[in-house]
Amino acid sequence: MARKISSSQIRTKLRQQQNKQRQAVNKYNQAVRKHNQNVRRAVNNYNNEVRRYNARVRAYRQKMITELNKFSSRTTIRYEVLRTSTLSLNSTYQNLEAKERDFENYEFGNEFLDLSEKENANSLAVSNALENDDQENSDFNEDGLSNTTITIELIQISDDLDNRWKGALFSLSPRNPDASRHFCTSAREIFIQILNHHAPDSVVLARFPECDKTENGAPTRRWKIKYILVNAGIVSDEAVDFVDEDMKNVLQLFRVFNDGTHGEVGKYEFEKLVAIKERVESGILYLSKISNYA
Repeated sequence: MARKISSSQIRTKLRQQQNKQRQAVNKYNQAVRKHNQNVRRAVNNYNNEVRRYNARVRAYRQKMITELNKFSSRTTIRYEVLRTSTLSLNSTYQNLEAKERDFENYEFGNEFLDLSEKENANSLAVSNALENDDQENSDFNEDGLSNTTITIELIQISDDLDNRWKGALFSLSPRNPDASRHFCTSAREIFIQILNHHAPDSVVLARFPECDKTENGAPTRRWKIKYILVNAGIVSDEAVDFVDEDMKNVLQLFRVFNDGTHGEVGKYEFEKLVAIKERVESGILYLSKISNYA
């Protein structure tokens, strides 16, 4: 015999079903709201990052344009060798920038272009600083020459390399008649060691047996740079050209610095020493970031 269900039981069951349905709807709506919040958060984060990236690029681009205008308007040139190197680097950067769309396919591509644009701007800036005769000798400030933005990049390779940079900064003073030799010798060795650490001769030769070699049979600097860039996912002759030209530009700066200060105390005033230090520092960071990404 079938059990008789009262009207109150029916209402109870209906309420239970309605409650379950409301709970299911609420749960679904909560999930939708959470999903929409995550989407909005992701979009906002992306837009913020794009704005930050564009702000950095605009800052470097404006600096580059400003320094290039100053550089191009000079009629009297004291450091012709450095000027030629700076123009060459700028030309190489223009070739790199012309391939901008290709770099969108590289994971490290946009950041590499950003860093390269900054290097080009810094190269123009130090050339302008050295050619500028309008500055007066300012009060010497130890902090301006001893402070550095290089933090863990060198010590990750070796304590000796980190100490070399600290020693280079310590020697860089308008009061030190031998500042150029100490600073340039240490800084040049830092660039060499960064390349050798991230692109050892044997590894580069194994990867590129057809590479150009020095008289000692070691891969040339250009091929070491190519090895590092390929490991970073950047397969581009324009990129290799720019990084190689950037290192040449820093080496030309060493030559000018040595010629200008040897035996002459206070040849360069404080502002120019800071400009030289910041250019070399920027070059070290540039090479380190590219190498570490690989």
